[in-house]
Amino acid sequence: MNIFRLTGDLSHLLAILILLWKIWKTRSCSGISGRSQILFATVYTARYLDLFTNFVSVYNSVMKIIFIAAAFATLYLIYVKFKATYDRNHDTFRIEFLLAPCALLALILNHEFTILEVLWTFSIYLESVAILPQLFLVSKTGEAETITSHYLFALGSYRALYLLNWIYRYYFEGFFDLIAIVAGIVQTVLYCDFFYLYITRVIKGRALKLPA
Repeated sequence: MNIFRLTGDLSHLLAILILLWKIWKTRSCSGISGRSQILFATVYTARYLDLFTNFVSVYNSVMKIIFIAAAFATLYLIYVKFKATYDRNHDTFRIEFLLAPCALLALILNHEFTILEVLWTFSIYLESVAILPQLFLVSKTGEAETITSHYLFALGSYRALYLLNWIYRYYFEGFFDLIAIVAGIVQTVLYCDFFYLYITRVIKGRALKLPA
């Protein structure tokens, strides 16, 4: 554990709490991509199956449980409780075009060909592109609510902080995981345009609009 990983975890947790708070407070999931949330739920489920076989620490186990529970709670709010507010007409990204390549890549490029390791690798690849349906939805509608923008910024910050965590671990611990680093770079790059618009518009109190 180091400061970058800790702040990254907290930023990740903050993003999830912002999303849940937004949906519950407004009683609406407008502007939220249910398809991205399906991908994130898949990511957490595949990655944290070792919760039952590999104990690292209380902190680690609690965070895994929170992420899994929050992911499925979000899906419940979107597809059950507030389904009437879900914008399915604009949330049309074909997630099978992300799931299939990530699954194939995980079978080909992994550290060890075991069920848990392949699932972990799949989750890493999938997480790097899981935000695409959300960014696609924002781009398609042309505008994001401020609270949705805060969610995306916190989520992007989590991944950027994890890149710093890997740099720190490489220099001070000699740890290097090429799969996680490359996937993390890809994910961070996807947020770059959003980061720029967030800084220049949202923090100045202007609505965030993305080019179609």
